Amino acid sequence: MMTMLAGRLHLEPTPHLEMDEIPTPEPGPGEVLIKVAAAGVCLSDVHLIGGSLSPLYLKGDVVTLGHEVAGTVHALGPGATATVGDRVLLQAGEKRDGIIYTRGVDYDGGWAEYAVATTDTLVPIPDDLPFEQACFIPDAVSTPWAAITATAQVRPAEAVGVWGVGGLGAHGIQLLRLAGAAPLIAVDPLPAARERALEFGADLAFDPADPDLSTQIRQATGGNGLDAAFDFAGVPPVREQAISCLGRKGRLTLVGLTDKPITITYGTLFSYLEQQLRGHYGSEPEHVLELVRLVRLHRIDFARSVSAVLPLAEAPKAVEMLESKQGNPIRLVLQP
Repeated sequence: MMTMLAGRLHLEPTPHLEMDEIPTPEPGPGEVLIKVAAAGVCLSDVHLIGGSLSPLYLKGDVVTLGHEVAGTVHALGPGATATVGDRVLLQAGEKRDGIIYTRGVDYDGGWAEYAVATTDTLVPIPDDLPFEQACFIPDAVSTPWAAITATAQVRPAEAVGVWGVGGLGAHGIQLLRLAGAAPLIAVDPLPAARERALEFGADLAFDPADPDLSTQIRQATGGNGLDAAFDFAGVPPVREQAISCLGRKGRLTLVGLTDKPITITYGTLFSYLEQQLRGHYGSEPEHVLELVRLVRLHRIDFARSVSAVLPLAEAPKAVEMLESKQGNPIRLVLQP
């Protein structure tokens, strides 16, 4: 029996990560075996390991982590129509019986040497797209892209504010620039993150602790306030601050996750100005396809997003680096 190394979430006795040697999986009907070339480390993985996020549909109490995965088709199961050697990324989940299951959460993911995937979750990638950049397009890039284009429906020349320039927010800045947001304003407490926001395409970058923040944003938008704002941080005070910077009919899209209450301090004013709160979660398969098309045509690239590449065996170190924000990472990538 062939075995492989895998980074696995064990839910008992309490959630924790273990590097296990497990049997190499075999693809079933309509499935392929992927030789993993790169897998992203997401804050969701950190939350799963820390216990603040739990799998909804996992059968059992152990799962291989990793929902951001890219590699090559290694072997075919019965009826699979892919070609061995194809370069692909994997959609972050799949729909079965009306339920969306997440790879690396509800079933085994890509923090491993090999992973199984159904053929309808394979997305071909161009030869000039490195695996370490391709792997995190599902989620780290597709989530802000879906938030921008589908949930917030940002239009060219709209004034947009981005709170939080971490993994999601940094890509959000790039994508909003591509979508034509103007002016594009970033807000983050870290000087390095504000500098990165300007490098990635923001017109202005402010510290949320600045008492004149709202005034500065009003000035930058000709006194109108923001047409759209995004919370990529998932921090309650961010939401109140972003709402205070919205203009008439401005909308705040909540992308960062938190289970804390949402407070609208001036509720009557919020209603009078016809402002909106919009919840957002993840992306649809078509958003990943759109992004791959944009990458294929060189409209956008993610080379600057790869903060470090670590061996799969060092997954615990990668988790620690992300949790402590060591080096202010955008995306850490594991390589079997």
